[in-house]
Amino acid sequence: MRAARIVQLLLLLQTRGRLTAAQLAEQLEVSVRTVYRDVDALHAAGVPLYGEAGHSGGYQLLEGYRTRLTGLTENEAESLFLTGLPGPARELGLGAEVAAAWLKLTASLPPELRDRATRIQQRFHLDAPSWYAEPDDTPALAAAADAVWRERRIHIHYHRWRAPTEVTRTLDPYGLVLKAGRWYLVAAGKRISTYRVSQIRELTVLDEDCRRPADFDLAAFWQSYLDDFDARRHVGTATIRVSPELRGNLVDAVEPAIHRAVEETASAPDPDGWVTATVPVEKMGHAHRLFLGFGADVEVLAPAELRDRITRSVAALARTYSPG
Repeated sequence: MRAARIVQLLLLLQTRGRLTAAQLAEQLEVSVRTVYRDVDALHAAGVPLYGEAGHSGGYQLLEGYRTRLTGLTENEAESLFLTGLPGPARELGLGAEVAAAWLKLTASLPPELRDRATRIQQRFHLDAPSWYAEPDDTPALAAAADAVWRERRIHIHYHRWRAPTEVTRTLDPYGLVLKAGRWYLVAAGKRISTYRVSQIRELTVLDEDCRRPADFDLAAFWQSYLDDFDARRHVGTATIRVSPELRGNLVDAVEPAIHRAVEETASAPDPDGWVTATVPVEKMGHAHRLFLGFGADVEVLAPAELRDRITRSVAALARTYSPG
């Protein structure tokens, strides 16, 4: 275990350059003291590794030093073939390159690992798009990806849902995110924002460098964006009664936040098995459509406005479907 960790530390320094003990500890998921011991072991083994103190210091390999300890374990070789998403790669204009890289990687593996990798490809398939939704049409995706990669500023004509619906923006593109089959561009204008790539009507890559902050973390920004999105769209709560039949299938019927709220706030079941719970809701119109869609398996108790809207809809349905 320690030998594998020391090799990983060495490869981190080889691929990323100077890193502090704290950064290495975070990457290796160990304590800083453990990093110090591993560095001492590398020194004892004759690895040309040196450290510098101070705010901008850290550990670094002597310039030009390269290790040959880059062989793949069985699990590592298998995991590489699980990360491939040929559909998104094609959308980015990299389908041929990914296929060629996989061929080269497969050819470089020893026979036993090559067989395991082939079995992984034959037995597992990753499909990114969500159910019940057509994939986005993203003609601007390849150009956006090129701008992100080459760090070039872009000018876009963008269609959005709120007025004014047609806007133009000059942006510094920071990254692309694939979420449930939909591509989003993370870019900075006056502030860092997200843009759905399918809504970009025109995109021009400018002959200007993009000012991308060196410490920008795309994954951390995206998680923060998702958290903020949930906080903004859940504008209130509703108190509902849920039938035992629906509760048993709720995990597949509603978003995780509502299912989680039902499980966390559910009362003891009544004699018929129904429970009362408080759940987060979006705007009144969305909540009205959501709970009305569950028919007689959900009763809205509060707020009164939502209950009244559903009552009127039920009465209208009764008139529509009444005989004669």
